[in-house]
Amino acid sequence: MLNAILNNNEVRNAAGTAIIMQSQGTVGRTHTYTYVGSDPRLVTTLTIKHQEVGTGARLVRESLVAAETCSIGADGVTIVKSRAQLKVSAPIGAVNSMAPVTDAVAYLLSFVGTTGTSTLLYNGTGTGAAAVLAGAI
Repeated sequence: MLNAILNNNEVRNAAGTAIIMQSQGTVGRTHTYTYVGSDPRLVTTLTIKHQEVGTGARLVRESLVAAETCSIGADGVTIVKSRAQLKVSAPIGAVNSMAPVTDAVAYLLSFVGTTGTSTLLYNGTGTGAAAVLAGAI
């Protein structure tokens, strides 16, 4: 289902520039991509993984999409990692439609990526993104 290369505006940086991510493969229910052209010491990854817990009406799929970046720290030497993630817990054994789960994802994406308009902001100025980056309530 996922492409081997994400290069059709599927992933963008904070400036809104599309970046190319290359698949590093699948292990179990985890698939990892790395940013093409990044410094090998400062790897940027995008990971998606799934896990089902429970059975029957209590079956829940927990899915996680995470982006991790590496940069040189303030001391000019230390490599520091930053991570952002989206986790979805879908009660797939009990729902008759994925619409509520889809709505939950849409609510989160719109809160993080907009200021109330339909324009998607990648630069961290969306209402939710700005609050997260500033540690604000």
